[in-house]
Amino acid sequence: MLGDRDPIRPRGGRRSADLAQRIDLLIGDGHHPDLDRKAAAAIRQQASQFRRQIGLRGEERPDSHSSGRLLALAYPDRIAQRRGPPGQFRLSSGQGAILPLEDSLAGADLLAVAALDGDRANARIFLAAPVTEEDLAELFPDRLAEHATVSWDKTQGAVAARRQQRFGALVFSDKPLAKPPADLVRAALLEGIRLEGLRVLPWTDGAESLRHRVAFLRRAHGEEWPDWSDTALLDGLESWLAPNLDGRSRLTHLENLPLTQILRDALPWEQQRALDRLAPTHLTVPTGSSVALDYSGPEPVLAVRLQEMFGLAETPRLGDGRTPVLLHLLSPARHPLAVTRDLAGFWRGAYAEVRKDMRGQYPRHVWPEDPLAADPTTRTKKALDREARAKTEPKPR
Repeated sequence: MLGDRDPIRPRGGRRSADLAQRIDLLIGDGHHPDLDRKAAAAIRQQASQFRRQIGLRGEERPDSHSSGRLLALAYPDRIAQRRGPPGQFRLSSGQGAILPLEDSLAGADLLAVAALDGDRANARIFLAAPVTEEDLAELFPDRLAEHATVSWDKTQGAVAARRQQRFGALVFSDKPLAKPPADLVRAALLEGIRLEGLRVLPWTDGAESLRHRVAFLRRAHGEEWPDWSDTALLDGLESWLAPNLDGRSRLTHLENLPLTQILRDALPWEQQRALDRLAPTHLTVPTGSSVALDYSGPEPVLAVRLQEMFGLAETPRLGDGRTPVLLHLLSPARHPLAVTRDLAGFWRGAYAEVRKDMRGQYPRHVWPEDPLAADPTTRTKKALDREARAKTEPKPR
């Protein structure tokens, strides 16, 4: 029948895809209105020849209920499982397939498919017969097997561990896997982090600062310092992050990761020791204040109130003296007054104009003519005078 003209006449321009229906019509009395008698006679004649060749007795009649089992044996990659609404199927090969909604097989759970077109996304099924999971288990005991799967579930933001019974690409049962292997959970979580991006990690100010400091040292001292760009960190998750993921399987489990320490531990011991010397988090300015450095830009920035730098002749430098910081000199209200890499040049030149403008705006603060001879301070004139008087007044007996 598969190689001959279809014995069913189209009804309303369509034919049913049901192979069992065709067999029932062929072994019936031959007077059904949908039956093409000429095609049916040719099929019966060829069937008789086959029966003689394989030694079947004439009184043995074919059973249409076995058609699905026979098709499954012939085309094991064409087992179709309904997915979603009637008429939508997935083949055991992984390909999609469809049937018209009005077809009698559109609502079947499983089909063995004999003929379909060449559409790779959703092939049209032309001839098929129902089959059951029990049929497949009996016919293909080696192909219908249980598989443990551990993968990333983007919707849940978590690792999904399942035990599935599968036949090729088809899933017949799907249950939670109670104790998935730790290495597979780790690998799936890393896959999720790669898909979501580094933003899912807890980037505290300390972790961001450490990353920027290492980037500065890589620019200033060469490639012996690691590349911690987004691409490099994502590519190397297995080496620096994976050892810290035991017991974690969801994005929410990452919130308490000690990311700063994890990154620091990823540095060789010699670089960990050199880091604070070459790229410190803070610099001590002439007042004794410890001021944070900002490494997030192309060069390190020290933002400090101008009065705290009185008496300092040269720009502070980092990296064993290789790199001057970019000074952002601020007003008493921490508004920017000047940006310079050359503090000595600023004192000699632009400071006079800054002093002229700022004396009127901040009259309570000191603006000495000679900043190099003045004491650095964070105080107002009034506070300095009070402090000076306290030093000169005799102490009570």
